[in-house]
Amino acid sequence: MASSSLSSRSSSSWTPIENKQFEKALALYDKDTPDRWQNVAEAVGGKSAEEVKRRYEALIQDLKHIESGHVPIPNYRSNY
Repeated sequence: MASSSLSSRSSSSWTPIENKQFEKALALYDKDTPDRWQNVAEAVGGKSAEEVKRRYEALIQDLKHIESGHVPIPNYRSNY
């Protein structure tokens, strides 16, 4: 499963709300933002800069696995 590295590398669990806040913060604070990880952590709340950085790195690794074909694409059924 694509999220396996996200769950195995995280030092704490992430709620769906924290995940959404994380996504929004990544869109707001790009790679050129000074103190990016501190800003993202503050936006998420309850996470350290190191935790959000590890979460991001795990996400990037998952994306690389998906894009390289190491994760099979699900065969969704069409109801149409």
